Amino acid sequence: MSTWQTVLLGAVAGLTIFVGLPMGRVRTRGTPAKTFMNGLSAGILVFLFFDILQNATRPLENSVTGHHWGKLAGMSAVYALGIGVGLLGLLYVSRLWRRRPVKGSLGPGAMAVAEKAHTTLQQEAFQVGMSIAAGIGLHNFSEGLAIGQAANGGQVSLALLLVIGFGLHNATEGFGIVGPLAAADAMPSWGWLLAAGAIGGGPTFLGTLLGTSITSQYVFVAFLALAAGAILYVVGELFNAGRRLSWEISLWGILAGFLLGLLTEMILVGAGV
Repeated sequence: MSTWQTVLLGAVAGLTIFVGLPMGRVRTRGTPAKTFMNGLSAGILVFLFFDILQNATRPLENSVTGHHWGKLAGMSAVYALGIGVGLLGLLYVSRLWRRRPVKGSLGPGAMAVAEKAHTTLQQEAFQVGMSIAAGIGLHNFSEGLAIGQAANGGQVSLALLLVIGFGLHNATEGFGIVGPLAAADAMPSWGWLLAAGAIGGGPTFLGTLLGTSITSQYVFVAFLALAAGAILYVVGELFNAGRRLSWEISLWGILAGFLLGLLTEMILVGAGV
């Protein structure tokens, strides 16, 4: 398999994120449905968080069992720094976003206040959605690295299985991005969905391109740790929104999202990925 064939397959694996993104254009009627969608998004991300941590921690565990203490120290530093930057970086970026003035209605009275509050809620939903896309993008970069490194090592069958498996997984991640928008009754433009898909799925292509020429466990761990920190922050935001809407319905949505993530993972395991 040539380098460009490998990179093309990596791009295909990333583009499947657009399968779920158009759901953001579907009008969801009723608060329960919106709340469930928010919880579904959180559940998918909770599963993804544990899956990412498992893969990020494995190289550290291998260093311990192999008594490679210098490598363990270096990887542990990358691991801790990555989670910290991913978690706290989104916190400070979100603070900057929230300081921007909100364009609300100029009308007087309570109607204007309610309209402004609704506009603020929608803006925050767009910010959370794009933060989810960024966290998923970091994770998908590491998946692209795995595809590229497998092909670079001559493991063509493994590379093809990874493309199929990651493509299937990415299809569910699109739903995770638009979940907060449905909860806030925010209608994204096609341009916004395209940007979110490029941020979330595009790094699979870039990771594959890099992985065909570079093999580095440090880079692999760094991007997984960044993704874990970013997703942990976003999950907290989604839980907060779920409590405001309906914690009971949110928990059902979280359960459904988690099981959906588990189902895709079991399909990958069954396929030998």
